[in-house]
Order: sequence, then structure tokens, then C-alpha cells
Amino acid sequence: MSRRRLFWSAASTRRTVQAVFLLLFLGLVVVARPVPETQPSLLLKSFFWIDPLIMVATWLAAHAVPAAALLSLVVVVGTLVLGRVFCGWVCPLGTVHAMAGRFFDRWWPKSKRRDHSSPWQLTKYYLLVGLLVMAVFGVHWVCVWDPIVLFYRSTTVALMPAVQWAVEEGSTAIYQADPGIGPVHVTGVTEPVYEFMRDHVFVVPQQAFLGSWLILVFFVMIVLANGYRRRFWCRYLCPLGALLGILARWPMLRRTVSEDACNQCDLCAKGCHGAASEAAGSRWKPSECFGCLNCTGACSRGAIDFRWTWPWRRQPAAGSIDLSKRAVLGAMLGGLIGLPLMRAGRQSRGGTFHPKLIRPPGSRGEREFLKRCTACGLCMKICPTGGLQPVLTEAGLEGLWTPRLVPRIGYCDYTCNLCGQVCPTEAITPLSVEAKQQVKIGLASFDTTRCIPYAYGRDCMVCEEHCPIPDKAIYFLEIEVQDHDGNRKQIKQPHVDPGRCIGCGVCESVCPLKDRPGVSVFSANETRNPDNQPILPEQDPY
Repeated sequence: MSRRRLFWSAASTRRTVQAVFLLLFLGLVVVARPVPETQPSLLLKSFFWIDPLIMVATWLAAHAVPAAALLSLVVVVGTLVLGRVFCGWVCPLGTVHAMAGRFFDRWWPKSKRRDHSSPWQLTKYYLLVGLLVMAVFGVHWVCVWDPIVLFYRSTTVALMPAVQWAVEEGSTAIYQADPGIGPVHVTGVTEPVYEFMRDHVFVVPQQAFLGSWLILVFFVMIVLANGYRRRFWCRYLCPLGALLGILARWPMLRRTVSEDACNQCDLCAKGCHGAASEAAGSRWKPSECFGCLNCTGACSRGAIDFRWTWPWRRQPAAGSIDLSKRAVLGAMLGGLIGLPLMRAGRQSRGGTFHPKLIRPPGSRGEREFLKRCTACGLCMKICPTGGLQPVLTEAGLEGLWTPRLVPRIGYCDYTCNLCGQVCPTEAITPLSVEAKQQVKIGLASFDTTRCIPYAYGRDCMVCEEHCPIPDKAIYFLEIEVQDHDGNRKQIKQPHVDPGRCIGCGVCESVCPLKDRPGVSVFSANETRNPDNQPILPEQDPY
């Protein structure tokens, strides 16, 4: 087989593998939905468990990781042997960037150029240092930059809701217009598609997430950056790529260049995804190479090949990671400076509690929760009511995009424990349904200026009827009121029993007042936080 045919075979294999992992990733996103009487598959967490950056950062911040996260050692060993093949063959976000790069190459061919390594590619290593320093002090902000988490969050919180809106609005418009030719109607095609998507893909009708625009803008920006440099994110900013680059400094599979055959044409650099060479045909940097094999196919003289060697044998022509000691110290200092910025507010230091920061049941204490939570969005994706939403400012900068319950959007289902079952780092501890039903995540409170029986003198029993607690956390007291005409009548005014209320938010979700409900749930009385329990147990006088 000729080298050209061998290259195309290798390139086709790589693209096939990339497509398989991308489809697997997207498939796991789609199937992360509640199925009655079925526990979620452990496969839903697989991409997070094989991510060594999540394992390292979680261990540094919380000093513990789930045992399954040790699967990431497979990626570590694979990198030591083969180099950064995870970036070039497996990473789903890397595949998206590769696809975007190919698009820009075709759409804007003048942008194609021979790319050599740039000192700016060291930026990702300095970013990694700063993030790991922050993790040592308990700030898990790796979650903002990790590619697996970033792509999952972007897909779940921004891209899928956008697709859902387009499908729902488009099918509704077609249904109402009912276009057709004679007896044949377009709805014969669109309605089955819509029903399939509704029943098997979408979790909640008209699902949307607060602040999703910010996540979408960030994702779109890093994809568009491929128009400036192919795989811009992977080259300059990806902290996981930096971690794997450090591990791949001396891989067993290395590129070799025959000096007799090489004519310094530099075609190998034209298709290099990682800009892994310093000059034409030489000074290959294994820490920047994605193992895409484009260089071997571009060389018409057969001067480039990949061969096995022992890891302790240094390759003279290989470029190293030339990190400046001063810059590394600067990155460490930047991480330290970031700590007070993350915890500038009193709430971030545990002095006060945001009334609307209602964490999912099973969440650890706030400080421990933030040390573990990756803000991946998996718990939000699988929530059957859509009530789990990304945090914006309620938890400070440190808690950006972590989950909170917004009862006005969706309540916490009394019989559901899925969020704890799917959390990849156990920031939300997995609880049985029975144990979860005993956990208090907040406390309901009536607004007497809004609640219908209080403010308008009319009976309303919706909140009590929907309260899922078997012995009801909402009860009524009958009082006599007088209407505008002087007529007196008995009405029932609702009250909350703080000993029974678990803060599930059903009452707030079903309140007839949709603009601002007459009953709201606040974070007070949460089980996970002993300092946020203003309602003390009643003392037995005997």
C-alpha cells in the first residue's frame, strides 16, 4: 500500500473514531432524561470519569474523588504511551473544533498557512497552573474551562433548548398553517417527528435555562476562533490539553524525520492541527501533537514517520515545554489573587445565606459542594420538572453555573432522586427516595400581601392540595372576613408547618399568581447547613 493510501486510511480511521466518540457523547446527553421506575445508567457519567483534569482538580479541592474517576488513569497511561491522542481522536469538543476548522479552511481558503508553534501556546499551561493553585485552596473553577464540562454544559443548557424551541415553534406553525397539496399534508411528516422528539429527546416542554445566553456566547466565540487559528481553543486555552501535554513530553510513539529525504518544503506544518513543529520538518513538540497523522500524509517524499521508542530516550530534535519560571510564578500568583476575588462577598465566606440559593436535595454543605461541583449541567438535564437552573450571582463568582432550584420554573419532585444519582463527583450525594424525602432544602413562606385568602378574602386551596407530604406541610385556619358590601364569611387561610415542610417548591410552582406567587420557598431551614436553620425544634416541656 502506498504512503498516500496509507495516510488516507489513517485519516479516515481517525475521523471515524472522532465521529463515534462525538455521537456517543451527544447520545449520552440525549438519553440523560427521567424514565419512570428506572435508575439512570452509569454510562451517563463516563466522559466525566475519564477526564483526568476533573479527577486532579476535585482531589486537590475536596481531597476525595469517586472511585470510578480512577478510570481517568486509562487516559493518563494512553497519553504516556501514545501522546495527546485523546485530544486528536477522542475529545468531543476537539472534534467540534476540527470540524469548524475544516469548514473555515473551505470557506476561507486564504486563511490556510503553514503554522509553527508559537510562544502563545504556553498560555494554556499557565492557565492550568493558576487553576490548580485555586483548586488547592478549594476553588473548583476548573469547571469553567474543562473541555468535557464546557461542551456538556453548552449542549445541555444552551444548544438543546435552542433546538427544542425551533422544533416546537416550527411544528406548531406548520400545524396551524396545515400546508399541503391535495390530500397530502406536511403535517404528516412534521407531527411524527415532533412527537418522537417530545417523547424521546426533550425532557420538559418549552425547557429553557436562566443565563443560557452567556454560556452560548462563550461557546460560539471559541468555535468561531477556529477561523483565526485552527483548533484555537486546543492550542492556546485548554487546561486539559495542557495537563496531557505535560504527560506527553516523552511518549513511546514519536515522530521521526529523515534528514536525507526531507527538503524543508514545510507542507507538514500546513495540515498540523496542533502547530507542533518549531520549523520546517524539525523540532517536533510531542506535547503539542494531537497524533492526527496529517504530517505523514502531507509529506510526498516519505520523510516523516511515527516509530516506537523507549520513554527514557530523549529525542534531540524534539522541542520541550519552555515554561518561564517567572511566568509560572506569575500564574501561581494569579491563582492566589483569584481567591479573594472569588470570595469577596460575605456570602461567599459563609457569613450570610442567599434566600434563593436552594440547592438540590443531597447537596453537601456549601463549601464542600463548591469544592466538588463541576457545573457540568447533568443534574439540570435530567431534572424531570426543569426546576434545576444554573446559578448566576446567587452563589458568588465561585459558584457560577452550579445548580439551584427555581420553584417558579419547576419544583423538586417528591419521588425523584435522579440529581444525586447522576452527579459525577458526588457534590450531590446519591440518596434513596426514602432518604431524599426526609431532606429539607428550604422553607415555604406566605406573602400576606399576595396570597389570595389573605389579600383578597377568597378561598384558595391549590397549594395545600398539591403539597406532596403525606401529612401535609400546609394547613388552614378558618377566620371570618368582611367583603366590600359588609357581608361576613368564613375563609381558610393557609399556614406552613416548618417541621414538615421540606422546601420542595410545589406550592410556589402551582400558585395561581404566576407573576409573583403568594407563597415562595427560601433556603432557610435546609438540612445541609446547620447555620441556616432559624426554626428550632420545639422543646418537650416534659
